[in-house]
Amino acid sequence: MLGAAVTTAIAALALSACGGGERQDADEPEGEFSVDVSSAQFPTRQRLAETADLRLAVENTGDEEIPELAVTVFVDDGTGAVSSGAGGQGSFSVRSDQPGLANPSRPVWILENKYPRIAGDAAPLGSSPGTTAQTNTFAFGPLPAGETREMIWRVTPVRGGTYTLNYEIAAGLQGKAEAVTADGSEPEGKFVVTISTRPPQASVDDQGNVVTED
Repeated sequence: MLGAAVTTAIAALALSACGGGERQDADEPEGEFSVDVSSAQFPTRQRLAETADLRLAVENTGDEEIPELAVTVFVDDGTGAVSSGAGGQGSFSVRSDQPGLANPSRPVWILENKYPRIAGDAAPLGSSPGTTAQTNTFAFGPLPAGETREMIWRVTPVRGGTYTLNYEIAAGLQGKAEAVTADGSEPEGKFVVTISTRPPQASVDDQGNVVTED
C-alpha cells in the first residue's frame, strides 16, 4: 500500500510538471485590446560604441485595462536570420550560420545593464521594470485604460552594417489577449539602421572647441 501511495504521488507530480495542472494562461483574459504606438524613436544612423536609445510609447486607447503590456524586439540582417536568446539578449542579435560555432548568436547591439526602463519611473538602481517574460519579449505590467507608457532600451552598437530592428506590441504573454490598432491590425514597426565603423572626424575650431563630424 505504501508503494502504491508513493507511485501515485510521483505520477501526480510528473503530471503537474508536464502541464497537467492549472494552465499558466488560465487567468489571462481573451479578447482584443486597442492600443496606439504614439511615439517610436531610434536613430537610423549610428556609430560603433556610441550608445543610443530605443524609445517606444504605447497608449491604451480602449476601455479596459491591458493585462500585460509586452514588447517583442528582434533584428533582421536582411537574410532572414533572426537570433533569439534568454534574458532578452537575443533581441539585439542576429544568427550566424557559420558551422562550428558553439553559440550562433552574434550581437549587433549590447543592451545596457538595468534596461529596459519605464520613462519617469524612479525604480531603485540595479532593477529593471521591464522583465524578460519570454525569448526576445519584455513585459511591463498592466496598462490602465487611457494611460500611456514610454519604455526605453539603451543599447550600444558593436557590429557594423545595415540592420532592421523590429518591434511588436502585445496585450498579454500567452496569446489570448491581443493588442490591435484602430484599424484592427497588429501594432508593430521597424527601423532600418546603418551602423558605421568609421571613427568620427575631429577638428578644433577658432575658439579651441573640439568639433566632430560624421
